Amino acid sequence: MIEVDQLTKRYGPTTAVRNLSFTVRPGRVTGFLGPNGAGKTTTLRMLLGLVEPSAGTATVDGRSFRTRPRGLRHVGALLDAHDVHGGRSARAHLHALARSNRIPVARVDEVLAEVGLTGSAARRRTGTFSLGMKQRLGIAAALLGDPPVLMFDEPLNGLDPEGVLWVRELFRRLAREGRTVFVSSHLMSEMEHTAEELVVIGRGELIAAESLTEFASRGTAPTVTVSSPDAGRLAAVLTAEGVVVTPHDEETLRVRGASAARVGELAHEHRFLLRELTTQTASLEAAFMELTADSVEYAAGETR
Repeated sequence: MIEVDQLTKRYGPTTAVRNLSFTVRPGRVTGFLGPNGAGKTTTLRMLLGLVEPSAGTATVDGRSFRTRPRGLRHVGALLDAHDVHGGRSARAHLHALARSNRIPVARVDEVLAEVGLTGSAARRRTGTFSLGMKQRLGIAAALLGDPPVLMFDEPLNGLDPEGVLWVRELFRRLAREGRTVFVSSHLMSEMEHTAEELVVIGRGELIAAESLTEFASRGTAPTVTVSSPDAGRLAAVLTAEGVVVTPHDEETLRVRGASAARVGELAHEHRFLLRELTTQTASLEAAFMELTADSVEYAAGETR
């Protein structure tokens, strides 16, 4: 498991992470979410021993990562896809990592094949790589030691749609194998399709640590969209039932406080013709925007 306990990091007068506590368990993909500047990368760097905490602890399987002499056998991580020597080939880069961690060099070609960097791509200097190719190389490096714990910081940046689908399935497979998979991302739509659990922070503090379903349900309650050529009279009937009704256009209403089934029953009882009756369920993005609104460091102005 990944365990963070009362973790704090201060840079002079600025507190990047404050009394942060959460646990990431194996066998599932856990998304790590928060607005820009929330402290996600700082937290990951403390977990990997790259930044010294001001207070608290960050451990993997009960130990500080710094105490592990062959780290890639225990934790695989991708924090910055650009953090690679541009003059080396992809294969040479992974060979150096394998030798320093006493990993069989045969593993290099295995992970290159897994991420799709074979043939001439494996021999090219990484300085000529696109961002998407560098992301694939970074994922290969994380997988090199076949570790039980994997951490990724914005791994989808620069990937094309095929690459995004591949990464999504890769993370799910790694979790099914019983590994701990911790993924930081700002792409709500991808986390909605990939993660099962979430850790959400804002301004360095914990906002939520729960299942994706539980977090999404914290947002605005589901609404029902109903369309009828007699929307005015239908609105009056629904309002009389104690339902909150908001007109959307001449024929469409947004309804809160009643299920689509109940709206349909009322329409049937009063013989209203319906052209649409759908439920707009709570979304991860909506819940995230609501619950982190006070934690956004730089809020854009209203669009004109």
